[in-house]
Amino acid sequence: MRHIKKVAVLGSGIMGSGIACHLANIGMEVMLLDIMPFDLSEEERQSAQARNRIVNESLAKAIKSKPAPLFKKSYANRIQTGNFEDDFDKIKTADWTIEVVVERLDIKQQIFEKIDRFRKKGSLVSSNTSGIPIHMMSEGRSEDFQAHFCGTHFFNPPRYLELLEIIPTPSTRPDVTAFFMHFGDVFLGKSTVLCKDTPAFIGNRVGVYAMSKVYQLADKLNLSIDEIDKLTGPALGRPKTGTFRLGDLVGLDTAAKVTQGIIDNCPEDKQAQKLELPGFFQHLIEQKHYGNKTGQGFYLATDKKDEKGKRIIKSLNLKTLEYEVPVRSKLESLSLSKQIDDDARRIKALFKHEDEGGQLVRSSLASLFAYVSKRIPEITDSLHSIDTAMKAGYAWSFGPFEYWDVIGLEAGIQAAVKEGDEVAAWVHQMVAAGHNSFYQVKDGIRSYYDLKSGSYLPVPGTTTLINLDNLRSQAPVHKNDEIILHDIGDGVLCLEFVSKMNAIGEGILKGINESIQIAEEGDWKGIVIGNQAKNFSVGANLMMIGMLAFQQEFDQLNLAVKLFQDTTMRCRYSKIPVVAATRGYVFGGGCETIMHCDSAVCAAESYIGLVEVGVGLIPGGGGTKEFALRLSDEFQPGDVKIPSIIERFKTIAMATVATSAPEAFDLGYLNGKDDVVMNVHRTITEAKAKVLQLAADYVPPTPRSDILVLGRSGLAALYTAATSLQLGRYASEHDVLIAKKIAWVLCGGDLSSEQKVSESYLLDIEREAFLSLCGEQKTLERIQYMLENNKPLRN
Repeated sequence: MRHIKKVAVLGSGIMGSGIACHLANIGMEVMLLDIMPFDLSEEERQSAQARNRIVNESLAKAIKSKPAPLFKKSYANRIQTGNFEDDFDKIKTADWTIEVVVERLDIKQQIFEKIDRFRKKGSLVSSNTSGIPIHMMSEGRSEDFQAHFCGTHFFNPPRYLELLEIIPTPSTRPDVTAFFMHFGDVFLGKSTVLCKDTPAFIGNRVGVYAMSKVYQLADKLNLSIDEIDKLTGPALGRPKTGTFRLGDLVGLDTAAKVTQGIIDNCPEDKQAQKLELPGFFQHLIEQKHYGNKTGQGFYLATDKKDEKGKRIIKSLNLKTLEYEVPVRSKLESLSLSKQIDDDARRIKALFKHEDEGGQLVRSSLASLFAYVSKRIPEITDSLHSIDTAMKAGYAWSFGPFEYWDVIGLEAGIQAAVKEGDEVAAWVHQMVAAGHNSFYQVKDGIRSYYDLKSGSYLPVPGTTTLINLDNLRSQAPVHKNDEIILHDIGDGVLCLEFVSKMNAIGEGILKGINESIQIAEEGDWKGIVIGNQAKNFSVGANLMMIGMLAFQQEFDQLNLAVKLFQDTTMRCRYSKIPVVAATRGYVFGGGCETIMHCDSAVCAAESYIGLVEVGVGLIPGGGGTKEFALRLSDEFQPGDVKIPSIIERFKTIAMATVATSAPEAFDLGYLNGKDDVVMNVHRTITEAKAKVLQLAADYVPPTPRSDILVLGRSGLAALYTAATSLQLGRYASEHDVLIAKKIAWVLCGGDLSSEQKVSESYLLDIEREAFLSLCGEQKTLERIQYMLENNKPLRN
């Protein structure tokens, strides 16, 4: 079994520094090297700081960038820097050396020649090239080098984009390829895709074709770029960047270069040969308007603001080549798309629509269907690899063959013919054999159509993973409008939230209570609370709270808050283990829920926080109480307690959100009972394993009555801290009022001295504080503003 601890990253540009940071995220010892500056004086040549200026400045810039490349800033300590002249020999200690220098074959070959001289035998070597043939880079290298060399293509930013393309050469040992596929998945948290050594590999080969085809269609259709970005973005289950914003983000010069590279290097690719960048694209290139990096491209951000205070962003009129303020679209297809929440139903409806928006969707998808069908076996032997690459690298909700299944196999073929793009012969053979989809689900296992065998095979790497979508055909154990309770095998249940944005309302709260009761009374070992939506939960249903608060229905509000508290406590004191599995936003009530579970298995990209202050409230579902309890458990005899309580107080009062699961430990949202999983697709599987581990000898905890609170001495310190936040302009007068309510709960109220209290006591004063804020006009204003604008109001 191969183990990796030390990694050398050669090249500290945006990708090199980003990769180094992500390797540091997973605990690697990283050596980041780059060239020495050419303009050093004789005196500077004696200074290590001056000799390492390029690498140090690049890393510092990366660490300051947004979104942050590191889970925690302290992880930067895991990265040592150096330069190629002084420190290259240090790669002899590295288990893996990854090259991330400029995209020139001659320079890469020079680097690899040097690596071959210094590396230890058997160590791994790879290149992050996005397009240079992998086999060409290893020509002339030693046999051991070539056997341990392959392409490892990360997508930018390396921490956040899931795709990692693994590209072996004919000389690469199979165990090396297998290692990178596994290491990338389990340790780096990536969707690893095995690629053939062909131009642009898989992700960019398909992605660039899809973008270029839309540019071509835009030149023919009477649609604005705003309309096209909406149609090829959220309407198709893709990011808001759509096509034109994505071009601006990537850089139009880069997009043009990659497109031309595919045309030049793929003479047998007939559809690529028909690609031609339209006049409007050439115009921007000539004007050196490359997108975000030059300040304008398809879009131009002005210094002016609209009546709502938002910055006015103009878009390029593709006919006049002038920038204009976007106007509200009258496209029927676009209007229709906004009325359909379900992705598959919306895509079908758009594909069938007869207006120009429907024509764009139909033509672009039909062309894509034909294109990907003919890329097998050129770029990969399996269709699932193309789908995974596009979902992980371009953040599409569906891969091309999955879109095709949504549209219907026969309908997709007919649309491609109308577009003048014939699909590959194997698709016709598949249809003739009686198959009508590229994927099928049977007994909870998802299989794909395999060209070689002409049959369906399980998607590799998924048979041991739990995918709730594969269980849709089986009858749920229990359900209501906001939850589904699944049997995920081995006596374990999974409670899935299905409300809008997984906001926690009455349906979810009742569902949790009923599900725990089912598990306790039946032959079940425990429950996982988890889902596969983008976000675990955005928090409590603010609309429900807001309606009761606006009407000043305090009895109903009290019951609603009490139900929430009782539910989180039910998770804590159930007779069976309850484990949460999180991803994305874990806000407010979602955070309170996981804090009361026996354990939380959190994807590293879980953004966890108690954010209630933003709507003028305090955490009222047990969150404030739980911070007091955890503080009590952290206190040691002889400790000076005030600094600790101030830190935890500030976390809630400033609605601090952990920007990663590891950071959530520092903020007190997670503790020793919780785990972090790098790959988001493994959270439910790992949470199930945790349930089974706990169930073996599970003894429910007993309600606490030994929580040490500080009373008046703590209140005095926290009230002072709240006032200092206001003096420092970090908080408004209303923020201070809320902060004092938080302090009241954390300190146990107006107690004359330190004493031990019960959870029920703290929950009562937490609920009382929450209800009192519901009567404040400024809190009502915050709630209304959030509901209307989806962002907090500072008042």
